[in-house]
Amino acid sequence: MSKDRIGPDENLRALHLRIPPYGWAVIGFITLILAALAFYRTQATYEHLAEDKYLGPSRCKACHPRQYESWAKTRMAHSFSLLRPGVKVQEKWSVKLDPLADYTHDARCLPCHTTGLGLPGGFVSFETTPDLAGVTCESCHGPGGSYAELVMGSRNPRFSTADARKSGLIYPPTEVACMACHNSRSPFFGTADWFDPSQRINQGAHEHFHVNYDHGR
Repeated sequence: MSKDRIGPDENLRALHLRIPPYGWAVIGFITLILAALAFYRTQATYEHLAEDKYLGPSRCKACHPRQYESWAKTRMAHSFSLLRPGVKVQEKWSVKLDPLADYTHDARCLPCHTTGLGLPGGFVSFETTPDLAGVTCESCHGPGGSYAELVMGSRNPRFSTADARKSGLIYPPTEVACMACHNSRSPFFGTADWFDPSQRINQGAHEHFHVNYDHGR
């Protein structure tokens, strides 16, 4: 039989004979690596564009400046500063925390003294994401990427609050958000400085002001 008349089956058998047994394992390993890299790239792209990413309180301030100013005066807004050395010395001593220690990079403290730690658009460090240091708007109302400027915002000033809720807005905030941090895992649990969510939830974290839009439809 001439070479010109060798069919595809003969070519495949010839290729199989030329590749040693361990070669197929190498090919399989390379294929798995390439598949893993492709999956990682798609996941990284999705996370960057995730609708549920955090945007920071400055986005909320654009439409709610008075609420923002009220919130900025609260302990929640400044909760990150409590992690700094020399702050609340007596209170830290009372629960056996070192008042001279710097807790601003302590993984045990950051989840409750920042916003969106480890989540898309969330807090990374004070050096890179200072806007998300402290307990900000999205800690109580949910990550703004799912509703800010998509359902609610300046381009749709007469949006429905019900539609915003369906998109992820938490309004009014619930006790569940508070209990994520104000629980028995806190070193201040049960002390005189303790925040009781069941008693404080109706007070809110800031003053409430009427907005000149009909959001109740």
